[in-house]
Amino acid sequence: MTVTGTEAVRAFLDDRHIELARRVRAFAETEIAPRPEPQDDDAGRREARSFAELLGSEGWLEPIGAQDLRACCLIRESLASASPLADAIFALQALGGTPLLLSGAGPGTPAWDWLARMLEGGAIGAFAMTEPEAGSDVASLATRAVKRGDAWVLDGQKSFISNAGLADVYTVFASTDPDAGTRGISCFLVPADAEGLRFIGPQIMSEPHPLGEIAFDQCALPADHLIGEPGQGFKLGMMTLDRLRPTVAAAACGMAARALDEALDHSTQREQFGQKLAEFQLIQEKLGRMAIDLAAARLLTYRAAWEKDGGADRITLEASMAKAFATEAAQRIVDDAVQILGGRGVLAESSVDRLYRAVRALRIYEGTTEIQHLIIARQLLEAHGPPR
Repeated sequence: MTVTGTEAVRAFLDDRHIELARRVRAFAETEIAPRPEPQDDDAGRREARSFAELLGSEGWLEPIGAQDLRACCLIRESLASASPLADAIFALQALGGTPLLLSGAGPGTPAWDWLARMLEGGAIGAFAMTEPEAGSDVASLATRAVKRGDAWVLDGQKSFISNAGLADVYTVFASTDPDAGTRGISCFLVPADAEGLRFIGPQIMSEPHPLGEIAFDQCALPADHLIGEPGQGFKLGMMTLDRLRPTVAAAACGMAARALDEALDHSTQREQFGQKLAEFQLIQEKLGRMAIDLAAARLLTYRAAWEKDGGADRITLEASMAKAFATEAAQRIVDDAVQILGGRGVLAESSVDRLYRAVRALRIYEGTTEIQHLIIARQLLEAHGPPR
């Protein structure tokens, strides 16, 4: 048994997942991994659209629509191992599309039509919640939506939005009742060509990733571009994150698995002081710790996805545990891989250097590790009840 294969998490998978994992791994190795890393933001945006079209045409986005969370985790694991950018595009299609699914929108509605295009790779989505002064504190959203006749009019600004300036449609969270806190947040579908929507500019990351800021200046939307009911936005957003945090954990596992493989390859080939690096006990200790962290992370990840696929209404506790542990473990594993590779590990063309740049963001987006710890503690305290 290996810590990176499906056999290590077999207890949480159905037979169809085993075959899917084999196919997506082969796809990622042959169609994704050989592609060169984009050298700047413009190239990254072009590559991102290419990835969306490729993933859609090959059917890899279909599990998002089917809400097959374990399949989504397996796909993200393989994509993240081959290309963090390809994984990010899958993640953003899921983030942008899941609120549309959860809203119960039916055929003929704008949400239904846009979702179909996103799952085919013909349209790129974005999840616009974060603002300059509202990150973890969602209740402090300053973007406002006001009903005027048959239209909703949005004003405000969003920052740190993945696919900003690239997306064809945005899933936007805005306050429709500021006095109601999170109960006054609603969710809207905003096409990129909507009048009053403006791309402010990119926010450049060290690892190629389309990120940026957008603004709404009297952006008028038809009434049917409200997703769900007024005031349901926060609930839709949190339910979406519940479902997708295990897939973030899966992406972290994919990056960690790639780093472990690179460390094993290097340590069994590189000689120093007359012996292979892998023969030194300090290197063996690192490899052993990396394997333990990865195995534990994968078990937490697929446990959470299995719970949801099995019919659990919410997996808040399981999802937060998986996301927190897997992303922190992946950071440790990638860092150890860089250390084992030594000077080669910090060269720009090194795969572990690329992983080092990419893995750091996973500990922040979709809820920081610190926020996950708070969520977990609150769940425990609620279950425990008052002092006995």
